[in-house]
Amino acid sequence: MGNCWPKPVDNLPSSNNRPESPVYNNEGTVNRNRHNNNTVDPPPAEGAADEGGGAAVPPNGQIRTQNLKMFTLAELKSATRNFRPDTVLGEGGFGRVFKGYIHEKTYAPSKVGTGMPVAVKKSNPDSEQGLKEWQAEVKFLGKFSHPNLVKLLGYCWEESQFLLVYEYMQKGSLESHLFRKNAGEPIPWDIRIKIAVEAARGLAFLHTTEKQVIYRDFKASNILLDGEFNAKLSDFGLAKLGPVDGNSHVTTKVVGTYGYAAPEYMATGHLYVKSDVYGFGVVLLEIITGLRVLDLHRPSGQTNLVDWARPSLPDKKKLRKLIDPRLLGQYPSKAAYGTAEIILKCLEHDPKCRPDMEQVLTALEKIGSIQMKSKETKLKPKQDHQDRHHRPSHHGNGGVRVCGGYNGNIII
Repeated sequence: MGNCWPKPVDNLPSSNNRPESPVYNNEGTVNRNRHNNNTVDPPPAEGAADEGGGAAVPPNGQIRTQNLKMFTLAELKSATRNFRPDTVLGEGGFGRVFKGYIHEKTYAPSKVGTGMPVAVKKSNPDSEQGLKEWQAEVKFLGKFSHPNLVKLLGYCWEESQFLLVYEYMQKGSLESHLFRKNAGEPIPWDIRIKIAVEAARGLAFLHTTEKQVIYRDFKASNILLDGEFNAKLSDFGLAKLGPVDGNSHVTTKVVGTYGYAAPEYMATGHLYVKSDVYGFGVVLLEIITGLRVLDLHRPSGQTNLVDWARPSLPDKKKLRKLIDPRLLGQYPSKAAYGTAEIILKCLEHDPKCRPDMEQVLTALEKIGSIQMKSKETKLKPKQDHQDRHHRPSHHGNGGVRVCGGYNGNIII
């Protein structure tokens, strides 16, 4: 991608400033800290082949064996005030995520409000799937470093508990800003496109590593935002190595989130690198509409956002009625049309017809450079204030597309 990629970063403290801890060596296994004989070495993640040092570094990301700290359970209890309920940041199938504080250099527990805030993901002890996802997260995030992937600082496996410690992302998930009623001020158009661009960079990085990684669970809740709305992908529990030996796909058990999973994967279990591209298209549609991909509270025929909105995306007049009314018409029309074209290509039924993420990234970067015209900044269309349910009916052949380039030349 040339200069489309940001410069590599590595904000982890150097090994000279950190306590001795188990690290992933070049064979992909874990070395036990010689001073701690009470810990258990985690087995390699299922489906995650050993891929240690020696791999080529893709543009502006790093493949390396990080010195992940092995935290003790006592340390994480102290950092989170014994996992107090008022420190809970979120909850999911894996377990709960707590906010804690640690020393910036030693990673020792700190008092509330001092040191460095972190997010501590604590598993459900009886979850077999949670254990597999924990292993996958350590495997992949322990290996990759990129500005648009959340940084994994360390882990803990003790007393049948398995935990992960991440950098803290101040503004939470994209999902919370798009869909929750108490989310505060709506995200403006330019920030929405910035988030999409940065998420695309993270996904493109995974797809272009020497051994491709399929993220497999791209959705708004897995895009985290820092205090400046910089976006990073999180939750690599379902990530899987891509096809090898000239194969086009890998065959695997269908997991993920309904609505975001690509149709070919849902139907056959065949997972392509471009199955992630479909999920990206779904999230991009959510970003511009402010609507969830699935919502049973919407009127009949509008429950599935993709099925409902797809026929309207090529039609400029209908598209305006789809754009999030909270934007009050403050967006460049040309950028909205271009974004709609990208969404349509990402949502192609045939994965071969979808662009790759590097193409998507290039197109989104061009869209991000489009400025509003002076007359557009003065317009606040009345229809944008109407009830979200007053949307166009979708009839005719507007949604029928052939595999090929865009009329708008957004992607070649």
